[in-house]
Amino acid sequence: MRYDYVPEKICPMLISFDINGDVISGISFLGGCDGNLKAISKLLEGKTVTEIETALKGNTCGRKPTSCADQLAIAVREAYDKNAAAL
Repeated sequence: MRYDYVPEKICPMLISFDINGDVISGISFLGGCDGNLKAISKLLEGKTVTEIETALKGNTCGRKPTSCADQLAIAVREAYDKNAAAL
């Protein structure tokens, strides 16, 4: 299932990914630091929600209270929880 997430307080306007059970794939960001976000997407391909949260949740960017990585961790958890609630 494709999931779109509108992040807060970061440069990208949208984070999109596929979620199958708890496995994430096809991560893409609309806007932001293209090279860094492509690298993050490649490194996280096929990882689980828990693996992504463990690695990225709480990461900040400069003086911002969040980051692209942190927002991705929030997004994958939200998508997983919504899918679980729908079952």
